[in-house]
Amino acid sequence: MSDGTTQAMAASRAWQWLGLELVESGDGWATVRMVPTEDMANMSGFVHGGMISTLADSAMGRAIRSARPGVARAMSFDLKLSFINAAKIGEKLLATGRVIHAGRRTMVAECQVLGREGRLIATASATFAVTRDKGISSVP
Repeated sequence: MSDGTTQAMAASRAWQWLGLELVESGDGWATVRMVPTEDMANMSGFVHGGMISTLADSAMGRAIRSARPGVARAMSFDLKLSFINAAKIGEKLLATGRVIHAGRRTMVAECQVLGREGRLIATASATFAVTRDKGISSVP
């Protein structure tokens, strides 16, 4: 699903392995879905925090890549995650990342991960090192 501004980007091998799926995106935001499997459980039987972290990082990274002017490459170098509620195995998780600062070399995004019935699972923020598309020397 898309609002018409979704960039055509193939899913990475990591996304395929984890079952991450782009739901929709626009200029500086993206929503990514994951349905955790039994293999993603922690010792208590809930979704491992690292899986939720990966989902949030992926949503923010895709938001960064959808921002205009274009971003050729993005890599998170700072990530903060706050867990609010435990996520259950098999529960559809939606992570929506939004760009909150778009500099020439770094960008900052934030994210909310929601579970069943909009229950807040986690919040996150991250700073990304970016390489702009060729020909872009500054950001308005």
